[in-house]
Amino acid sequence: MGRCTLWQLPVAEGVAIVSSRPSTAFPPPDPLRQLPLHDLHVAQGARMEPFAGWAMPIHYGLGVLGEHRHTRAAAGLFDVSHMGQIMLRARSGETRDAALALETLVPVDVVSLRPGRQRYAFFTTPSGGISDDLMIANLDTCLYLVVNAARMVSDVAYLRERLSAHCTVEVLSDRALLAIQGPSACAALSALVPMVAAMRFMDADVFSIDGASCFITRSGYTGEDGFEISVPAAMAATFVVQLLDHPSVKLIGLGARDSLRLESGLCLYGHDLTADTTPVEAALEWAIQPARRVGGARVGGFPGSEVILSQLSHGASRKRVGLRPETRPVREGASLFADATSNAALGQVTSGTYAPSAQCPVAMGYVPASVAHIGTRLFADVRGQRIPVTLSDLPFVPHRYRR
Repeated sequence: MGRCTLWQLPVAEGVAIVSSRPSTAFPPPDPLRQLPLHDLHVAQGARMEPFAGWAMPIHYGLGVLGEHRHTRAAAGLFDVSHMGQIMLRARSGETRDAALALETLVPVDVVSLRPGRQRYAFFTTPSGGISDDLMIANLDTCLYLVVNAARMVSDVAYLRERLSAHCTVEVLSDRALLAIQGPSACAALSALVPMVAAMRFMDADVFSIDGASCFITRSGYTGEDGFEISVPAAMAATFVVQLLDHPSVKLIGLGARDSLRLESGLCLYGHDLTADTTPVEAALEWAIQPARRVGGARVGGFPGSEVILSQLSHGASRKRVGLRPETRPVREGASLFADATSNAALGQVTSGTYAPSAQCPVAMGYVPASVAHIGTRLFADVRGQRIPVTLSDLPFVPHRYRR
């Protein structure tokens, strides 16, 4: 990548990295928070930059492209300790009561989530938008939530405001969160924790590692098979060094994490998902189970239910779609037009980059439902030039989860 500055990096737009360009117009920002593994990242040659209030590793010696390809071919190890980890426990001691309480905030079926399983979810707003997306795991005695770093403070306050009468909300601030992803991830992790080899996609369990209680889910954010591992912060560095001893494992930064998730058609909150985007518009209907829909056992009861249930029945006016630019990458914020000369924008790109595995530019964005058909040709405005884009199936590369 040479000596280009951060705001010139192609990945910057996709991961919403804050530019490090000095400014005299505004006061200096609050000090960045450091990951438990900050010193290890620096020692490994990471390029550290601001993201969601944290100093995060953007890439290491392989660079973004090399790290992306390594994850698809072997095993990439990501430090995602900036994500919020929360334990939700019912005051009654019954996890089902915690699930019922949480269902007042999310449109997914939490009650049927069995112990040892995890489910994707999202908090919704009164207007039907998405205020954050999250993962919910049933660890038998409690619900374990993982939320986005930029929304963690708001999410915790929201949970406490709405659920404190029935639940305790505990922030796990003394834990690190790691993700190992790729076709060799299971071999690398099972060398240290043999029992994980029997897990399937979206399984969740508690394991003892060197005497410490660790939460492991078979999931991730790359489209590859892999695991997310919550460990006490005090043992994180030792555990990472042990994982890196496996010949297939290399540290991977935030840059490749973004290109991997976009190739896999996965949404990034604050970009593809916002408070102005409903789950139906975002093509996330699959995450709303029958029990929460019209005719279900626990229909509605979550913020924005009238809007979302209506859209589930009658459709939304716009949709998130995959886009394949024909000549060059199209970045977030580019307007979409019906033809090369039209002045009226139809929609907007929300994520875009070059996809190393697909070997072509890819993007996602929102367009009217009337044109949201595979093969439709639109035009993206890139600095005054109209770039042809074709609506495409998602994901751009096949998922390889172990089901």
